[in-house]
Amino acid sequence: MSSTNKIIFNPPENKENKYIAILVDGLEEHGYDVNRLDDFLSSKTHFQSIRLVHLNWFENLDDSSSKSMWISYLRKLVVLIAVKFGKKKLVWTMHNRLSHEKKSGKLSRALTKKLVSASDAIVIHSAVSKEILHSQYPNLKAKVVHIPHPDFVDVYGPMIAENSEKRSSKLKLLFIGAIKPYKNIELLIQLASRFPNAIHLTIAGNPTSETYRNELVKQAEGMSNIALELKFIPDEELPNYIHQSDLLILPYSLESSLNSGTVILGFSYGRTVICPRIGTIDDLDGGEDVFDYTYVTEAEHMDALEKQITKAISIYQKDPNALIESGHNMRDLVLRKNNKELVINKLIELYQGIL
Repeated sequence: MSSTNKIIFNPPENKENKYIAILVDGLEEHGYDVNRLDDFLSSKTHFQSIRLVHLNWFENLDDSSSKSMWISYLRKLVVLIAVKFGKKKLVWTMHNRLSHEKKSGKLSRALTKKLVSASDAIVIHSAVSKEILHSQYPNLKAKVVHIPHPDFVDVYGPMIAENSEKRSSKLKLLFIGAIKPYKNIELLIQLASRFPNAIHLTIAGNPTSETYRNELVKQAEGMSNIALELKFIPDEELPNYIHQSDLLILPYSLESSLNSGTVILGFSYGRTVICPRIGTIDDLDGGEDVFDYTYVTEAEHMDALEKQITKAISIYQKDPNALIESGHNMRDLVLRKNNKELVINKLIELYQGIL
């Protein structure tokens, strides 16, 4: 393998979703020798052989304690210094408006600033990211390249065929994904209590802590139209969870969220979403097939979400299959706009351009 194709892609794997696996497998299939960041400084020979470093979520710090946060920050600074002095090309993918970790906000912003100024290229997954970057960093010199988020079609196994059996009298809503405070799960529980006979809500995923799990269990107590499945959902079970629902509901925070793999996952498996108008929703432009909304305050979020649920209930009661049709339309759209092959080819084109 020629050293011209030796790169680092970090992280090399991600248990939360298969985004990384799709890109790393695609790069390897095209002859790239993908290495781990942990081995970057393992030997002089290895260090010299690396031509390009691609970082994802690098600005997120370990905020479990003040000490671990500073260690995490300083380690990452060492990486950026090594990249600069080793004259390696640096690519950073911007996934969020700002870090979701509340405690490390200040340090994380400082690290992002250094990351932006050190990057040769910044990959964005949604058009609005470019405006955000230019407003935050007016002297931005890095090349900004819009590469869509890859689709997840068949990545977690095949989509389950729709059956013609009679659908439930209640609209089945699903929240799926890691359960973190910025995802507004509490808001969902509150709203479910307003529609006891019209909706059934399943919340499936692993909470960030035991304390948070207990808070949610307490909040949903006595509500018969909520099923809490607060555990890690294995990859192979995802198609079934999505198939059992009529609609995904993802009330993300507009303050930090920009792109969403879960939105792409829902569409890839034939279900549409109720979701704020984040970058992912904006770019796909699914029109009436998507229940999107915007808000500024918490109270506005509650109202906007309630309106979209009411609208979905009304559509479902007139025609139980209408929402499934919208989901299938969105699947066709991501197959066109977020095609995995297209994404990998664009990434390789970017690498070749800066190398």
